[in-house]
Amino acid sequence: MGNDWAGGYALLIRIGYRLTYEFVQPTPMIVVLNVHYSRSADLVTPDTMTTTPTTPISLYRDSFGNLCNRLVAPAGRFEITADATITDLGLADEVAPDATETPVGELPDDALLFLLPSRYCESDRLIETAWKLFGHVAPGWERVQAISSWVHHHITFGYQWARPTKTAWEAYEERQGVCRDFAHLGVALCRALNIPARYCTGYLSDIDVSVAGPMDFSGWFEVFLSGRWLTVDPRNLRPRKGRILIARGRDAADVAITTTFGPNLLQNFLVWTDPVETAS
Repeated sequence: MGNDWAGGYALLIRIGYRLTYEFVQPTPMIVVLNVHYSRSADLVTPDTMTTTPTTPISLYRDSFGNLCNRLVAPAGRFEITADATITDLGLADEVAPDATETPVGELPDDALLFLLPSRYCESDRLIETAWKLFGHVAPGWERVQAISSWVHHHITFGYQWARPTKTAWEAYEERQGVCRDFAHLGVALCRALNIPARYCTGYLSDIDVSVAGPMDFSGWFEVFLSGRWLTVDPRNLRPRKGRILIARGRDAADVAITTTFGPNLLQNFLVWTDPVETAS
């Protein structure tokens, strides 16, 4: 067994991906798939991105601190992959029933951005709805959990309803979507209630849960309560273990795993996040 830390066990998790594209011409790309800097010290083997055929890659950090890979994909078949291992405490997401909201006038400067409407989170369109649904709920953790539970039951999950342009308002109206739509609607409702919320993407292990279907990257969000950011996952609703952050931003537009500047076909998409042993 691994070391027992506050109810969790130090786990060694294998993470990675393989994305295969077909390009009709050389095409610039931005790829955001490295583990977030807040977890980089936990990497046992690096999550260095490699390509086939080999292509020059330059790295930069965006305005949110996310590590980005910049390259030009050649015409033809092009594969992007990484395979790494990372240690994880094996702790479930924090449950904080006593966490309170901070008045807007007392929020730190860097939290204010996450109160504003954004490309996929039109919180301004949802203000009336948010206050009607949740204005009577005690502010703080209880209100955030009420939002998460409502979103979980309001949206029916299904990959057939995925659409890269779908916004929080459209998810609210259509009542269908994938994990990013759950997160976008949760973010928008929180912001409408003056609770800072930011979108997250990353790996989510199936430790202690039964998951049907292929592994995928996951979308969730964080809220600012009691002076810290707390994880909220309306898609899954329950605290989960083995959550490994890749990137944060205002919404999915800021943390798209790949952005391509030209026509292409995604031929294969494979993600893995597998506990391989307990760390000693």
